[in-house]
Amino acid sequence: MSSPILHFISPPVPYFIDCGRFQYQEGEQHVSRNQIGVFDLMVVTKGTLHLGEGTTQWTIQEGEAFILRPDANHYGTIPCTSETEIIWIHFQTFGAWDECGSMSECLDNQQTLIANHKQMAYLNHSEVCSVFIPKFMKLSQKALDILEQFFQLDEEPRSLRNWKRQGVFQQFMQLVDRDLAATSDVTAFHLAEKVELFLRQNYTQKLTNTLLQQELNYHPNYLAKCMLKVYGVTPMDYLFQYRIEQAKKLLLQTKWPMARIAEEVGFQHGSYFSFCFSSKEGISPMNFRRKFIGHA
Repeated sequence: MSSPILHFISPPVPYFIDCGRFQYQEGEQHVSRNQIGVFDLMVVTKGTLHLGEGTTQWTIQEGEAFILRPDANHYGTIPCTSETEIIWIHFQTFGAWDECGSMSECLDNQQTLIANHKQMAYLNHSEVCSVFIPKFMKLSQKALDILEQFFQLDEEPRSLRNWKRQGVFQQFMQLVDRDLAATSDVTAFHLAEKVELFLRQNYTQKLTNTLLQQELNYHPNYLAKCMLKVYGVTPMDYLFQYRIEQAKKLLLQTKWPMARIAEEVGFQHGSYFSFCFSSKEGISPMNFRRKFIGHA
């Protein structure tokens, strides 16, 4: 069975809450629970665990992991036939998230999920990205080693332990996210990252598809295909959105006039910048500034 994918919009990144170990004896099975309010990552380190979530059933073997949703019913389906040990990790997010049947479905829904996410007031000025985590996964040895660090921190004072466990959890999530991207399409993923990095480093300059072709040595159509696959937008759309996000920061952090802000973020003319900003945000740059800091 192919694994569904949990699609998180970040920031804020999913955050660690608690972890532990549990042992099932032969004949025992996972308890039935409903809407526990946190994601439950379950990693089998010995034996086999049989789980159900909603109407779907899964068999999780040694070295494999499964993530249960915070808003669903889950339960054991078959008693363990031998002693089974698991690591469980509870985590949550304040950001938008969704479950998709495949990576292509996640990418198709990406812009809608981002738009819903950015309606939250505290994220109005944040640049966001996607984190893709499979619900069911075979873990690499590196991932298993990272998980063991949770329990190596047991002797730390609580104040330090909680900070360090957050760091370990982010390291684990990043590894799983990258592993999924790599198995989806290695070439597209790495090329899209190169395009994104080039655009971010040069967004104040005059950039075109022809220039991208010269710099990266790929046809613009292929670059656009890779960006659409990984980020859900073309290179020029990404550039436009990035410039607007940088303009928001300057509107809030400086008292610069519109013409200077336009120039700083790569727009050739202040009037065109105002038109683009208003079209994208539904509010003029001047009114955006007034709305959030009370003066212009």
